[in-house]
Amino acid sequence: MRMNYQAAAPEAIKAMMGLETYLARQSRSEEGVDKPLMELVKIRVSQLNHCAFCIDMHTKDARALGETEQRIYALSAWRETPFFTDRERAALAWAEANTLLPQGVDQALFDEVRRHFSEPQLANLTLAVAAINAWNRFGVSFAPVPGSYQPV
Repeated sequence: MRMNYQAAAPEAIKAMMGLETYLARQSRSEEGVDKPLMELVKIRVSQLNHCAFCIDMHTKDARALGETEQRIYALSAWRETPFFTDRERAALAWAEANTLLPQGVDQALFDEVRRHFSEPQLANLTLAVAAINAWNRFGVSFAPVPGSYQPV
């Protein structure tokens, strides 16, 4: 690891963990997005950002929640596979658009995502995408070594 960012900015990490606590709490309510789908989103965003630590972490978390190896392996090509529901596809497209912002988030995508998610769910999904993008910046910049994380 290049730098221990948790030791360098403990209050920032505490704030980030506060977001994770909020999102976990919301995932158990009607305003949230279910945890298995959130893990798929986190994996896909981490793939786009090349964050090895987060890919390792969230694939383990997804498997612990019952996600299949086939769907995890196919996630980088989700558009070309029949393995994902329309709701999951909408969430993955939203996650990609909110990660690759230079391409923007067009009205057609917004309309499609709104067919599958309520306004509170969409706000929470967007927050989750923002949070994993922030974690990816720490992971890519400071290079924590993947492999040691174990789901609880």
